[in-house]
Amino acid sequence: MSSLYEHIAHPHISARKAAGPVKVAEQHDIGSPVARFNTHLAIWITKVVGSMWCAYVFGIMDLFSLPSAIRGGEGTLIAWIAQTFLQLVLLSIIMVGQNVQAEAADKRAEATYHDVTALLHENAQLQAHLVAQDKLLTMMAQKLGLEPVPVIDLPEGVDVEAADAPPAAPAE
Repeated sequence: MSSLYEHIAHPHISARKAAGPVKVAEQHDIGSPVARFNTHLAIWITKVVGSMWCAYVFGIMDLFSLPSAIRGGEGTLIAWIAQTFLQLVLLSIIMVGQNVQAEAADKRAEATYHDVTALLHENAQLQAHLVAQDKLLTMMAQKLGLEPVPVIDLPEGVDVEAADAPPAAPAE
């Protein structure tokens, strides 16, 4: 017995299941030994400079030059604040914040991936349920001598006339 509706899965679904969620750490260039070295070095430097411990060290280093900046006058003090303190210390603090945000983005991406996987599973279960109902309704229509109503919104490329339609019951 044929069904009124045939589910055609989108090709992205199987590709998405195979790929898994996208993570920031997986976006690094590792194509050649030089690229791998550069990537690992950049990540290591980013982790060191983007830590609060580095921000503390930079802050202490800046404080050693503060007395001479104060003695140099207003222009020197403003230059010290803009060039030394803001650029050196706040750079590390901003990098720490970006690392935290990237980690949170990875966790959100992982959660979204699992949510979508669950929804795809639920939709497949719903589709199976609808197919079972479709078969039952088709059998009931045959017993009553009715022609089942075809689905109007068929996917592109699916021809209702070419499908094996269940034979109509003979009229009495």
